[in-house]
Amino acid sequence: MDNLLFENRMVTTTDWATILFLLCFALIASNRQLFYAQFNDFVKLPVNDKFLKIYKEPEHLRTWFFISLYVVQIISFSFIIQIALSAYGYTTKDNFISFVRIITVLNFFVLSKHFCEKIIANTFNIDDIEHRVNLYKAYHRNYLGLIALPIALIGFYNNVNNLTSVNIIICLLLIINLVNYLNGIKNYKKAVFSNFLYFILYLCALEIAPYFFMYYFFTKS
Repeated sequence: MDNLLFENRMVTTTDWATILFLLCFALIASNRQLFYAQFNDFVKLPVNDKFLKIYKEPEHLRTWFFISLYVVQIISFSFIIQIALSAYGYTTKDNFISFVRIITVLNFFVLSKHFCEKIIANTFNIDDIEHRVNLYKAYHRNYLGLIALPIALIGFYNNVNNLTSVNIIICLLLIINLVNYLNGIKNYKKAVFSNFLYFILYLCALEIAPYFFMYYFFTKS
């Protein structure tokens, strides 16, 4: 009798990704329906500061509008990171366990960074600067999450494993984020430059170093 050789057959599914993408679009649609005026002001954020002038209190960060868009942001960025790591050979795009790890670490990173900023701002008595700059960044990260969502959708379902394409996507998102950050500094330049030493400390400790640690974690884990 011929010897039979059995091999494990890996069965993969992308149903979990489809559910998450549908959830994101449902959250966006519900926000547009329930908060029509607020949503319209939000989508004009890069060219109009009306949204920032109206929703400038920290209480707005705890509203359903902001939290739901934060969920979209975290899911979008997690997909982008998974696609990038897949292109570099660290995981596969349809690896659900890998995605859970990424979204958990990313959420922990964003929230812990936020609370560290609060502690340092309180220590150096620059709460007003931190509040205004952090609010600006939070809104723009949510906006960037909306931009990243269709990119993640296309990249996930079209087998974008080319390193050049992935690098272009990452660079594009980083450039948009950098432009938004510089605009935030420009808008609050008086407050920033009046506390320039503390701002440099804040920039090095909380805006540069954490990204190096996150990069190291994703590439070495």
